[in-house]
Amino acid sequence: MPEPARLYTPAEAAAVSGLALKAVNNVIDKRIVEVTKPPTAGKRAVRRYLTRNHLLCLRLEYGLAGRLPLERRQGLFREVAARPDAKLLKADDLLFVDVGAARREVSARVRDLDEAERLIHVDKETLGGEPVFRGTRIPAYAIAAMLDAGADVDEILSGYPKLDRRKLELAKLWAAAHPRRGRPKRLSDFGFTLKSTSRRRLPADPFGDAEAREPGRT
Repeated sequence: MPEPARLYTPAEAAAVSGLALKAVNNVIDKRIVEVTKPPTAGKRAVRRYLTRNHLLCLRLEYGLAGRLPLERRQGLFREVAARPDAKLLKADDLLFVDVGAARREVSARVRDLDEAERLIHVDKETLGGEPVFRGTRIPAYAIAAMLDAGADVDEILSGYPKLDRRKLELAKLWAAAHPRRGRPKRLSDFGFTLKSTSRRRLPADPFGDAEAREPGRT
């Protein structure tokens, strides 16, 4: 039998689509994107999940919120579901949406997330079960925290020769897709000291275009 299609958590959907996690939950709560609740998953009921098609709709929501009325966006998302192979869809009389480009962006980001999942794992015998880069004792959350704090990339790489720029990018994606519950740990909790920081303007959008925004904002 074929394997069931992968389902995504709201946090994973946020990391892939570019929307903030709060915005993803808002989209679901307001039924801008219809999310089905399966009856059960094992013995535990699953509150909500998102399919690959939902990720595409969220990516479109990222680009269209504040530019297209809610009813038009919902109509577009229904058409996306009805025509999964469509490359260009009409949103209104003067606006056509390049669904094909959005689908390629989502596919690329999903591949990145899959790669991050293979790269970072949990071993109860390593650092007490802290997620680490496979084959190392380097905690992924700590690296993501360093990057978020503005640590210089070259300095991080010089301190951790087993990492490279690609792995740093994947660490940030993985941490965004798996936000830690409870109080965020400080670098000192891992025995690290931040030696220097640098200020730089970074695109909020993982695809590198417009600034991230929540639905209803321009």
